[in-house]
Order: sequence, then structure tokens, then C-alpha cells
Amino acid sequence: MTKGIKEPIKKPWIWIIMGALILFNAPWYLPVGSTEPYIFGLPYWALISILLSLFLCGFLSWLCLKEWHIVEELEEESKQSKEE
Repeated sequence: MTKGIKEPIKKPWIWIIMGALILFNAPWYLPVGSTEPYIFGLPYWALISILLSLFLCGFLSWLCLKEWHIVEELEEESKQSKEE
């Protein structure tokens, strides 16, 4: 079964989510000089950055697996038919 070609670049909701994850990954919105409270020995802003980085990695992985079907299979089939 051949999947249809899907280009995630044309879907604005993907850009909105990715932009929000990148924008809020740097804790510019938190008070200056705040390190309290510590969670698992890390300042809370560091934990926020780590969690948002993990969410961004997971989102990008999900995009590559589920939302992006490129034409590689079609190109390979056309190469094989030309060689024969």
C-alpha cells in the first residue's frame, strides 16, 4: 500500500506548535535571577527547558513518522523501471 505524498510544511498548525516550543524553551518569560524552587536539584527554569526540549524532540519525531510521506518510494520505483 502506497501512502499519499504529504508535505508538513504546508500545515500552519505544525509551525505554530514548533514555534511555541522553541520560543518558550528559553526562559525569557520568567523573573530575572529566580532560581528557587529547586526540583530534583535543578532550578525550575532548567527543568522547564529540559522538558520543552524533550517535547520538541518528540514532536519532530512524530512529524517525521506520521505526517511526512516523501516521494522516495516513487523515485525508487521509477529508477528500477528505467534500469530494466
